[in-house]
Amino acid sequence: MANETTAATVSELYTAIIAEAQFVIQEQSLMRNLVKNYTISGGGKAIQVPIYPAISAAAVADATDLGNTAINPTEVTITASEVGVMTTLTDMARNSASRNVAADIGQLFGKAIAKKIDVDLLALFDGFSQTAGSASAVLAPAAIFNAAAVLRSLGLPVNECYAVMHPHVAYDLKSGMTNTFAGLDTETSNEALRSGYIGQLAGIQLFESANMANTGTVGDYKVGIFHKDALGLAMMQDLKIEIQRDASLRADEIVATAVYGVAELHDSYGVELHVDSSIVSP
Repeated sequence: MANETTAATVSELYTAIIAEAQFVIQEQSLMRNLVKNYTISGGGKAIQVPIYPAISAAAVADATDLGNTAINPTEVTITASEVGVMTTLTDMARNSASRNVAADIGQLFGKAIAKKIDVDLLALFDGFSQTAGSASAVLAPAAIFNAAAVLRSLGLPVNECYAVMHPHVAYDLKSGMTNTFAGLDTETSNEALRSGYIGQLAGIQLFESANMANTGTVGDYKVGIFHKDALGLAMMQDLKIEIQRDASLRADEIVATAVYGVAELHDSYGVELHVDSSIVSP
């Protein structure tokens, strides 16, 4: 019996792709879970986020009127734009494949959109005006403690702060914390050796992302240490999958799109570390 592409098979194709893509984008996107999230709705493609100034209380004498404190927030505008990816799946390719092609495409599309969101958010590290470290030195624990002290001095809860670095940078941090992987008699050193993972340092949660761009010279990367309110992600349309049948081509066009914007909200809530990895491969 000849293979046929019917409304039912296209529906099954769509269901498999969207299910896998939605799962992957939630699992693969690191940065969207570490920043302030907003939803753009009600028309327009931008959202204005109010940024409130810090205010202070003062001692007041008995039976004395309080002075009026003006609260004049500034605004940061996050404007959304569209990103997308498309492929054409022929009937022959789908029917002859030994794997679930629809699920594979959904996984690829989910990863592609998730990576784009992370790349855009990670690029905002370059906007932090507070900097530390050296582009000629590897990352040491002292730099993490330095950034933690800067953020703590602003009254920010350190348990709401994160550090994101490239795996090559994390290698040097782990090397320094484990006596060049020989081991030290500390809980953090032993955990780094066991799992290759440093969960927390100076109260700050540490994450690794291969989506961080090299800053020019091979091995040079920027590490972002920031409070969750430092950066914002505004979603106008989360991942959307559409399929259009091209009968003459005997194929389906599969399109994945998302509409969002990113922006720095509080410049002082982030610290940019300049570091140089000892791993020189690109």
